Amino acid sequence: MKITGVRLRPYQITLQRPIGDVNNPTGSNKVTSTAVFIDSDEALSGIAIAQGCGEIVVRMVDELLIGKDPRGVLGHWNTMMSHVFKGGNRGAVTAAIATIDTALWDLKAKINDEPLWKTLGASTRRVRAYASGIDLPLSDTLLQEYYEGLAEKGVSAGKLKIGLDMESDMRRIGIMRDALAKSGKTPELMIDVNEYWSPKQTIRHMHEIEQEFDITWVEEPARRWDVHGLKKVSSSIRAAVASGENLDDINDFLPLLHNHAIDILNLGHKSSGITGMMKIADLAYAYEVPVSLMNAAGSHTAHVAATLPNHVAMEYLGAGRDDIFVETHEIKDGWIVLTDRPGIGLTFDEKKLTEFAIAQDLGSLSWGRRHGAGLYVWGADQNLPETE
Repeated sequence: MKITGVRLRPYQITLQRPIGDVNNPTGSNKVTSTAVFIDSDEALSGIAIAQGCGEIVVRMVDELLIGKDPRGVLGHWNTMMSHVFKGGNRGAVTAAIATIDTALWDLKAKINDEPLWKTLGASTRRVRAYASGIDLPLSDTLLQEYYEGLAEKGVSAGKLKIGLDMESDMRRIGIMRDALAKSGKTPELMIDVNEYWSPKQTIRHMHEIEQEFDITWVEEPARRWDVHGLKKVSSSIRAAVASGENLDDINDFLPLLHNHAIDILNLGHKSSGITGMMKIADLAYAYEVPVSLMNAAGSHTAHVAATLPNHVAMEYLGAGRDDIFVETHEIKDGWIVLTDRPGIGLTFDEKKLTEFAIAQDLGSLSWGRRHGAGLYVWGADQNLPETE
C-alpha cells in the first residue's frame, strides 16, 4: 500500500455565536480551516483539519511521504521531525506535522477497519468531558444557557474565560457554577486567563476569587514558558495551575514538569499531532502529572485521551464548528462516547465543503496577546493607549 498524494479543500464557516477570550473579548464567529485528505492507492484516504499550514502540508507529503506505506505512522513522524530539525519544530511547521500525523493515523485505522481508539490500544470508548464556551463575548443570559445546555447532557465541570474585570468575573463564575449544578452533580470550576495576567496579578486575583469559589484549576496564569512564574502561582494558591496547550515540542514541556511548575498539563493537537501528544502524555505520566486534552474539531483527539492513564477530562466546545461534519461523537451523561466508525470517526459534509469553500486558508493572526497584558502596575489594560 502506498501514499499517492494529498488534497486540500479550504473553507470558512460561520459559528452559531462569537468565541473569544481576554485577548480578544469581542470575539469572532468566523473559523477558517482546510480539509486535508491524504490519499492511498487502495481507494482509502486519511483526513485531518489544518489551519494556515496547507502549503507546508503539501510540500512535506510530496517530499517525504509519496510512495511510502501509510501504516508506518510512527516512522513517518520521526522522518518529519528529523526533516525540520534545523529550522525547529515550531508554529506552522508543527501544525503541518500535526495535520499529516492525524491524517495518517486516521488512514491506518481505516486500513484496520476499526476506530482509532482501538488501533491505539484503548480499552474504553468513553472520555470524560468538561464544558468550555470560549465565552468572554457572551451575555450573562447566553452564558447561563450554554452551560445549562451541557449540564443537561450530564456535564458537571466547566471552564470560563476571565481576566478583564474582577466584578464581572466573580458574577460570571457564579453563573457557570449554578448552571452546571443542574447536572445533579457537584460542579467543578476552572478558569482561564490566557497568559493575560502576570504571576503576581494572578496570585492577588486568585486570593479574592478563592474566598468565594472552589476553583479546580486556573489555566495559563503566566506566560507558557515562565517556569518560575507558574511555580510561584502554584505555590501561592489553592487551585491547581494548568498550562501547555500552546507549546509545540516535547522538549518545551520538560522544564515545566522537571521544575514542578504546573499541576495539570494541557495538551492539544497542536503539540506535534497524535504521536506527539502520546509522547508528551507519557512524559507527564512519569512525573505523575495529570493531563487534560484541549478541544478539537469533532472531538477527534478523544481517541488519544481514551488511552491515557493520567487523563482527567477533555475540553468540549459547542459553538457550531463541527457542523462541517456529517456526524461526530456524542456526549452522554458527561462523557464523550467514541463511535465504532473506522478511523477518527469523522466524515466531511461534501455539500458544506463546497458551499463554504474559499480560495485559500491563510490562518488567523487576530488572537494575539492583548495590549497591556502582564503589566502589573496598570492592572488590566485600563488607560493604556491603543496601538497606533
